[in-house]
Amino acid sequence: MSDQGDASDAPDEDGAGNAGAADDGHRETFRHDPIGHARVRAGMTVGELVDEYGKAGIGAADVDRAVDVYAEMLSPDVTNFVGLAGAMVPAGMRQIVTDLIRDGHVDALVTTGANLTHDAIEAVGGKHHHGSVGPHDHRVEERTDARNEREHDERLRDEGVDRIYNVYLPQEHFTLFEEHLRANVFPKLERTVTIREFTRELGRANLEQNEERGVDEDPGIAAAAYEHDVPVYVPAIQDSVLGIQAWIYGQTSEFALDAIGDMTHLSDLAFAADSAGALVVGGGVPKNYTLQTMLTVPDAYDYAVQLTMDPSHTGGLSGATLDEARSWGKLEKSARNVTVVGDATITLPLVVAAARERAGE
Repeated sequence: MSDQGDASDAPDEDGAGNAGAADDGHRETFRHDPIGHARVRAGMTVGELVDEYGKAGIGAADVDRAVDVYAEMLSPDVTNFVGLAGAMVPAGMRQIVTDLIRDGHVDALVTTGANLTHDAIEAVGGKHHHGSVGPHDHRVEERTDARNEREHDERLRDEGVDRIYNVYLPQEHFTLFEEHLRANVFPKLERTVTIREFTRELGRANLEQNEERGVDEDPGIAAAAYEHDVPVYVPAIQDSVLGIQAWIYGQTSEFALDAIGDMTHLSDLAFAADSAGALVVGGGVPKNYTLQTMLTVPDAYDYAVQLTMDPSHTGGLSGATLDEARSWGKLEKSARNVTVVGDATITLPLVVAAARERAGE
């Protein structure tokens, strides 16, 4: 299934799709498949809601098709590679990914150093908080002008608070994170290691400290990956506080990261897969690193679902369709693939929950 729709399907055998066609031919690109009108009711499950999406068009239809493809990917016969970009952890998507790992639906995770930074902060007791994109009148929810928004961020800086759109993180939590790395992670790695080995050690330390400190929050993504022997790759680790801290520590120790050492491990995993699927959340390096893996092996992805906010017409990587990836040989010609354009903090929970329901979990 293509993320560009099924425009090339032949007309129905009963000829219903040809009603009103010109006498000199039939409609090669038309299929008799009327749009239905979604019905919603109190108490319906998320799977039932997405079934209603399937009756509709535009983005709703894409969501339904993405759920259909991802439900197939949840089969134990499919090796699943997950690319996770964007501020998914600080935005509150951490537990969804953690649960997918624990339930055996992630065989390899490609993510950002930023997501692992925020994951570790929560594991050892830090928290992210609801905030705003600018100063608000508490009586109404309306956005202010750019000048007031700038003043708002200047005040946040003075108060020691970092902003990720409408999420706040007190800067002392970064201090907590840095102390955690220096006390519990780096001392175990006084040598050159792959990034995968580094993230495994981070997961071990997150799990250990989460238990020792009695943190109420789940130990999280890296810890779950450690427990279930799921490799976590961070190809652009330098682009994060985690990477900065690794660089600083390496200035006065034997610790160092092998930037390309993981490529053999990831390629071997792809080579061994009888059937492979990719769930790509966001774009950037995690997306490309996940997809380009198939350029090093004889086969390609059999399934792929992409959740992105970026349009394809700019020619940029993050919005590039999965059909475009097929032209590179990253997807099989016969692959089932769907792109859903929208905020991943909305689409990820919806697609995962409905797919798990549709798969009978």
